[in-house]
Amino acid sequence: MASRTLPPTIEWRDGDLLLLDQTRLPHEIVVENIADVQAVWRAIRELRVRGAPAIGVAAAYGLCIAMRASTALPIAQFRAELVRHAEYLETARPTAVNLSWGVRRMLRHSRDIDASDAATLYAALVDEATRIHEEDRALCEGIGEYGMPLITEGCGVLTHCNAGALATTGLGTATAPIYAAHRAGIAFRVYADETRPLLQGARLTAFELQQAGVDVTLIIDSAAASIMSQGLVDVVIVGTDRVAANGDFANKIGTLGLAIAAHHYGIPFYVACPSSTLDLQTPGGARIEIEERNAEEVTHLAGRRIAPEAMKARNPAFDVTPHALVSGFITERGIVRAPFERSLRSLFAAEGNAA
Repeated sequence: MASRTLPPTIEWRDGDLLLLDQTRLPHEIVVENIADVQAVWRAIRELRVRGAPAIGVAAAYGLCIAMRASTALPIAQFRAELVRHAEYLETARPTAVNLSWGVRRMLRHSRDIDASDAATLYAALVDEATRIHEEDRALCEGIGEYGMPLITEGCGVLTHCNAGALATTGLGTATAPIYAAHRAGIAFRVYADETRPLLQGARLTAFELQQAGVDVTLIIDSAAASIMSQGLVDVVIVGTDRVAANGDFANKIGTLGLAIAAHHYGIPFYVACPSSTLDLQTPGGARIEIEERNAEEVTHLAGRRIAPEAMKARNPAFDVTPHALVSGFITERGIVRAPFERSLRSLFAAEGNAA
């Protein structure tokens, strides 16, 4: 499993929310005590907590942080404030469905609680956020169990961005099969894309896999197709921030190119998808809102300008990969294969994002 030299990605400790600042890794290990809902919003927006599952857990606890000083309010006012803070948190990042999933699940739970006072409702919110946290760990274990057979002795695995333990509160999503196979003593190698422009693959995936003793090699993004052409990659496993009803999915920018290259070279391409990241209300990838981030993330590196002054830049944080390029979705309930619209709905129609 992931190295225990790192503190938990997210921890709820006696009413305090503690977040591992991922922007400081791998050089510094800094845990922040998040004081208020605005700080939760900034931590999500600024990628101090990142990865779709971790964002969902952070958002659930964020509502608890927002409401912990309001337990003396009349219950109706408490409920109104809860909705206001939920709407605010949802604006932090648009693409990862886990953010709205976590917030809306908390709101649904609050409506189900027949509480006469705010303190009782607050306690129920903390209980629900804790359940979401515990479920995330279990989802990761399930993905690891079902995805592990894809990793065989001597094979090469390519992954992109960070869908690892740092992106969740457990083993990760795309890395869960990797950790499970490593635990089982299978010898294999991992190629981790650096993942421009914020280098989550170099700073986070390569770091956490190295810490765990996994055989990992860091490559630049543009080397992935060449590595495939040399026969060094047997399977590609990536994470996702949102999966539409037809199987189109959004993931970190650069994923689409990997899927196209994998298809060209006949390499299986799998997506690790917990049920919390499935959005059956969105019919296809064209309807997924893509976050456009600050151009300085492209024109600057480590705070230093690398592009000419006044250079225009595009910085979409994600791209959408069509379902036709996907071999299967690794979920906590098994590997889902085409036709995805039918198989995903049949397996997960009862989940919150499918309502």
